[in-house]
Amino acid sequence: MSFALGLTGSIGMGKSTTAQMFVAEGCALWDADAAVHRLYSRGGAAVEPMRAVFPDAIVEDAVSREALKQIIAQDSSALKQIEAIVHPLVAADRAAFREQTQADILVFDIPLLFETGGDAAMNAVVCVSIPADEQKRRVMERGTMTEAQFEQIRAKQMPNDEKCARSDFVIVTDTLDHARAQVQDVVRQIRAGLADA
Repeated sequence: MSFALGLTGSIGMGKSTTAQMFVAEGCALWDADAAVHRLYSRGGAAVEPMRAVFPDAIVEDAVSREALKQIIAQDSSALKQIEAIVHPLVAADRAAFREQTQADILVFDIPLLFETGGDAAMNAVVCVSIPADEQKRRVMERGTMTEAQFEQIRAKQMPNDEKCARSDFVIVTDTLDHARAQVQDVVRQIRAGLADA
């Protein structure tokens, strides 16, 4: 029986880097964003259902995220329809990973884990965290979005302190070495628990 560990954290907190640290410790990783990418790519399970509802979103037989953004910008109700198509496909992808993966610890990298109620399906949740000013600095350094876009994304996400309070483990990603030591400690605790079970 594998241990399902939810990994969450707001934008710019270092979640992707932390996820790879769990992989380095022998955990298997399922990444929600990567799953959506697979579903949207040519031949992906979301392409035809999306084409049926939003034909303009299909570019070169794949779902275009840019086109979807424009569709949502023009019609805010489109988001609900898109989610109704994508969420069940993502859930099926996650279930298949869970069934087919042999590792003792399965890490589920899900940005909106608490917001979507996904934490209920996990044995434990780990949240990555840094102070808000450092979070903003990291995101702005990427140069991929404006301050307004960053604030908009942050507003949609559960406040960091609430995420941390609801999590079983909190990993502070101030330095790589500190984050890695905390990841190793979490893995050690989980494996000790599995050995006792």
